[in-house]
Amino acid sequence: MQKYDLLIVGGGMVGLTLALAVRKLTQLTVAIVEPNEPEDLTLEPELRVSAINAASQQIFSELDVWQSIVDARVQPYRHMHVWDKDSVGALDFDISDLSAARGREALGYIIENKVIRNALWQQAELDSGISLHTGEPLQSIAIGDHEVFASFTQQSPIMAKMVIGGDGANSWLRKQLEMPMAFRDYDNHAIVATVDVAQGHQNTAWQVFLPEGPLAFLPLFNDNQCSIVWSTSPDKAKHINQLSFEEVAKELTAASDGKLGTISVASKLMTFPLTMRLAHQFTKGRAVLIGDAAHTIHPLAGQGVNLGLLDAVALAESLIDVDVNGDVTRPLAHYSRWRRAGAADMVAAMELIKQAFAPQNPLMKLARGIGMAAISNIAPVKELLINQALGFNGDLPKLAKK
Repeated sequence: MQKYDLLIVGGGMVGLTLALAVRKLTQLTVAIVEPNEPEDLTLEPELRVSAINAASQQIFSELDVWQSIVDARVQPYRHMHVWDKDSVGALDFDISDLSAARGREALGYIIENKVIRNALWQQAELDSGISLHTGEPLQSIAIGDHEVFASFTQQSPIMAKMVIGGDGANSWLRKQLEMPMAFRDYDNHAIVATVDVAQGHQNTAWQVFLPEGPLAFLPLFNDNQCSIVWSTSPDKAKHINQLSFEEVAKELTAASDGKLGTISVASKLMTFPLTMRLAHQFTKGRAVLIGDAAHTIHPLAGQGVNLGLLDAVALAESLIDVDVNGDVTRPLAHYSRWRRAGAADMVAAMELIKQAFAPQNPLMKLARGIGMAAISNIAPVKELLINQALGFNGDLPKLAKK
């Protein structure tokens, strides 16, 4: 029998961040169950990338992993260009628009998920208070009044004082504990791929709002490559996946109004449905949900991972001075209220943006365009929006504060 204070199910970016944050802020011991060990980087970019904001960068710096991430490969972006297809509406943001940039070089960073996870994993391996259990998933979990009992098929069972589900949108732990969720189908599918752009990405994150949904071009570590996130209707996604790479490239070039030059497809296309999920409660007894296990949002603002990282460090902060042998209800209830409110606000904000760009009649497009142009010319409003994009808003955990 192996005994720990915390058992984390899932060793992805959010679960590993939680483990490192707990060890930084407390003396609690941590076990992470993750069947899949990290994979080495290849010369080609990974299809799944994350837009990491300044608050998340601060978290990684506090956990001593940011330099490892930078040493692997990252792509900062100093500019953002957002426009409404076939409209006068456009927004341009630059780090220089922020009067209190505080020496920051970028609005954010586009980083392959594998790069982040590998850096976090390597740091976790260095901590004697973190035990990584790989090779097989958990078979069962039982939660009592004072402890959690988890068993494998072959490995020795684990006993802990608390269990955390950091195992993604289809969380095994959440299903085992029958923790209810609110959910809504966005009626959108996301297509991701790597593309070559003839004019280079120009250290800019590009996003165009099309009739079926937004299309983002996120700059990669190669100056002439971007990662696309194309949110569109299921029928349109099916159509795109039936096209040749040359035909997809023509659609992308036309959709982007040629702003990045001629586009060519440099990888396979990966497609997945988009669904909003929000757990009714983030805790149940001695069980806790973080990251995508607790909530998923539309990717149009690239805030999903950042939201999960805030969950991780908020939970770690809530556990400072907690007596895991006693009643953990109060600190966990505090975490649940704190982070569910933050997630609910983000869900509402994504819905507001999505609905604002949905109407396609000429009068609505004109009004939207005028509004975007007005925002571009009002410095205080632009600065407020940039601060929100940086992640420095709301009730932030200590490890995320600048």
